[in-house]
Amino acid sequence: MQDQVSVDLYIDGRWMPAEAGETVKMIDPATEEQVGSFAQAQSKDVLKAIEAAERAFATWSKVPAWERSNLLRKAASLLAERSEQVARRITLECGKPFAQAKGEVQASVECIDWFADEARRIYGQILPGRTANSRFTATYEPVGVVAAFTAWNFPVVLQARKIAPALAAGCTIVSRPAEEGSGAVALLIKCFIDAGVPAGVVNLLTGTPQVISETVMDSDIVRKVTFTGSIPVGQHLMRRAADTVKRMSMELGGHSPVIVHEDVDPAKAAMIAAQGKFRNNGQVCVSPTRFYVHEKHKDAFTENFLAAAKAMKMGNGFEDGVEIGPLINRRRLEFIEQMVEDTKKDGGTLVMGGKRPADMNRGYFFEPTVFTDVPDDARIMNDEPFGPIAPLSTFSAFDEVIERANALPYGLAAYVFTDSLKLAQQTSQALKVGIVAVNNTAAATAEMPFGGVKHSGFGRENGSQGLLDYLDVKFTNFSF
Repeated sequence: MQDQVSVDLYIDGRWMPAEAGETVKMIDPATEEQVGSFAQAQSKDVLKAIEAAERAFATWSKVPAWERSNLLRKAASLLAERSEQVARRITLECGKPFAQAKGEVQASVECIDWFADEARRIYGQILPGRTANSRFTATYEPVGVVAAFTAWNFPVVLQARKIAPALAAGCTIVSRPAEEGSGAVALLIKCFIDAGVPAGVVNLLTGTPQVISETVMDSDIVRKVTFTGSIPVGQHLMRRAADTVKRMSMELGGHSPVIVHEDVDPAKAAMIAAQGKFRNNGQVCVSPTRFYVHEKHKDAFTENFLAAAKAMKMGNGFEDGVEIGPLINRRRLEFIEQMVEDTKKDGGTLVMGGKRPADMNRGYFFEPTVFTDVPDDARIMNDEPFGPIAPLSTFSAFDEVIERANALPYGLAAYVFTDSLKLAQQTSQALKVGIVAVNNTAAATAEMPFGGVKHSGFGRENGSQGLLDYLDVKFTNFSF
């Protein structure tokens, strides 16, 4: 079949099967059919990749910034040229609607292009010394070999956010994407290869995570780990990093509050919020997930939110007009089914969805689901749903809603709807999160920092700040 692909490992400038010869099937979540396979890396494969990255670092770290910039720019251009092909793999492997998949590829192009510029803007400092014949300098140097672990919900852009700044800084990288989306990431890697990135600078490992991650964490060669995924896995990696004192960047998801203030148009807010909530079927780390609507707007917001959700077409991502695809796999489908049942038991009122579509016998589809009157102690208000469930509740006062929004240990993103610039500023300042969007649900751009606080992690991706986690600072005291 044309859509069948076999993804090998990419180590030291060569595509190769895993040494043990094992592979894992890729499944299309919309059809439950196999659309390819990927190599199952074992410890020996991981060590090969780490050693290749170490050898390459000796020369890549000395490549002039303008040359690194040119290579990144070319990789971005190649990815743009191949966007349809890459987006198709995203839809096949992850179920994302094709239009959204193309948007992910475009965001990846912008990210790589951004860091092509940032490669030339690694600024240091020069200060007067303590004596007339001395100078102090602070300079930045690449941290070394980097390992990148990413999730399946945005397979290409999550890897682009890590590969691009690593290469811009002069680091080399060993990348391990999630099982779902490996084929799309292999196409991303090929753009860097075809752009002329030297052997060993970028390496791709595929397969189930435990063997790969444990070998990486044991290695003293790997000096930094950047991770996007769940809080429990991130916590485990942080504990393991202590043994070799690795640098860490953690993007660990969240449970994003949405605050709809009294002064806003509830119909407009509901439409924007619904589009943000059900993008990628709610499988987004910054997805709006806890809705606090001013009590004055409860009925109007709910009515318009339901109307917007019902208007969204569900189906295979390649069908025209589809806005909601399947969940990623059967485990996620069963998780969402259980979350719905728990929300009913916890006192929420089901007003829409709550089940698999009756007319879809194949694929991991689940209807957009809305609950009202959800109490704060409900499981769904405390555990990230990561799916197409929207729990709605109300509030009456500013201090009350801020306290409720900040009550959880998560702190990635939050959304605010208000027509008052003063109220927008007050709410943004009061929210304990890394990202706030006001009157929109756009939480990530190439030019601005992305990341969270509290249990949602630390470090930043994108923006000028995104380069800093790949650099060490060196102070030199000159006397002459």
